[in-house]
Amino acid sequence: MPKTTLSARQGQTPSRRRWIKLGAWAAGATAAAGVAGTGVWMYQPDNDRQLVFATLEQAMQEVDRLSEVGAQALEPATAWSWSQTLEHCAQSIEFSLRGFPAPKAALFQHTAGAAAFAAFAALGRMRHSLAEPIPGAPTLAAAVPDASAALVRLRQAVQDFVAHPGPLQPHFAYGPLGRTQYEQAHAMHLANHLSAFDVRPG
Repeated sequence: MPKTTLSARQGQTPSRRRWIKLGAWAAGATAAAGVAGTGVWMYQPDNDRQLVFATLEQAMQEVDRLSEVGAQALEPATAWSWSQTLEHCAQSIEFSLRGFPAPKAALFQHTAGAAAFAAFAALGRMRHSLAEPIPGAPTLAAAVPDASAALVRLRQAVQDFVAHPGPLQPHFAYGPLGRTQYEQAHAMHLANHLSAFDVRPG
């Protein structure tokens, strides 16, 4: 196979080289995750608003907006109701404070998991199956029209996260994360799920 020439390498702009690198990260993380049985990490549902949030505050502003006007699931983007989605997102934040019930092996966290988070963080958003529960988490409550209890739980989880003074627990897949990284992880997780809902017409 002929060697890559200097002129060919020079033809790649910094932006192009960045996207090539990100593509390699994402492909590697997806392949490893599929082998490990963690679901389709780069899953892209139809009818997705593709929201992007940098902070939990931004994410909660959208949660409050949808809650106030009536969130409407964008089928077939999600199989969960609004109440179940809020509960699931609350679970994720709660587990980051007290520990995930069924974490992946340390080897997975430090290889495929770390690569997946790096790819998502660089892109500013994550993609995953919106009907895949957190491993070992209690079964979500049945869907209910009134999501007020789930909303209260999510708000409390966010407040507890913000006020938490000590170290955070390793993510079940990504492994150990700093506070800033963990907030980004939670914000991306919320963005992915909230992208499957919009304002209820009428």
